[in-house]
Amino acid sequence: MAFILTGFNENIGTITFNNYEKRNALNKALLEELIAALEDFKEKKARAVILRAAKGSKVWSAGHDICELPKSGRDPLPYGDPLEQAMRAIERFSAPVIAMIEGSVWGGACELAFICDILIGTPASSFAITPARIGVPYNPSGILHFINMLGIGSVKEMFFTAQPINAERAERMGILNHLVPVEELENFTYGMARRIASNSPLCISVIKEQLRILCGAHPLSPETFERIQGLRRLVYDSKDYMEGTKAFLEKRTPVFKGD
Repeated sequence: MAFILTGFNENIGTITFNNYEKRNALNKALLEELIAALEDFKEKKARAVILRAAKGSKVWSAGHDICELPKSGRDPLPYGDPLEQAMRAIERFSAPVIAMIEGSVWGGACELAFICDILIGTPASSFAITPARIGVPYNPSGILHFINMLGIGSVKEMFFTAQPINAERAERMGILNHLVPVEELENFTYGMARRIASNSPLCISVIKEQLRILCGAHPLSPETFERIQGLRRLVYDSKDYMEGTKAFLEKRTPVFKGD
């Protein structure tokens, strides 16, 4: 089974999630296919890429596939994790990647969407950052992605409450570049992609890379980095981490005890 579908027309690549049975959960196979699709579009010299769910989807993506998270004692989001690799592939892709958001976005899929260059949604779009629901410690690079997008106050609220924010608020917060009626979503998104594709691809590629470098210019001392990693180890070594993932798989509310 292909977990994504791809298309290429007018120098615009399209990647469509095709993991409907699991609400487009970001499993290893899907993410590897996504990375391969971006490599293919790079060879074809794509001038824009659209990342989307199937038309009419209620869920854009449910986030990281919980079934693939490691057991307690191992970092759930290491540098080599497929989700981390996919986000770097999007971030470093030479042309703009547009997230066409139809439906809700959960957990790690929020970061995948936020790492895209432009987000376009509908009134039914929503976003929820949910690691606290299952006791997963988020990694420093991911938190910096959220801070760059939202600012510290909004990041704290979304992480601490794990509650979704609706499309109108997402637009006010700057998550969504545009909020359009669902019946106009495709025309609006592909229209923007065509406008981008008509501009200088070299100029856009250089500007995108400049922005990536500048947004990532947050120096950390070795001691600070080790302190952050030590804090994360407290969580993924904990009983709460085991309880959170177990409860999710058993479809029940977790009972967290703080240890």
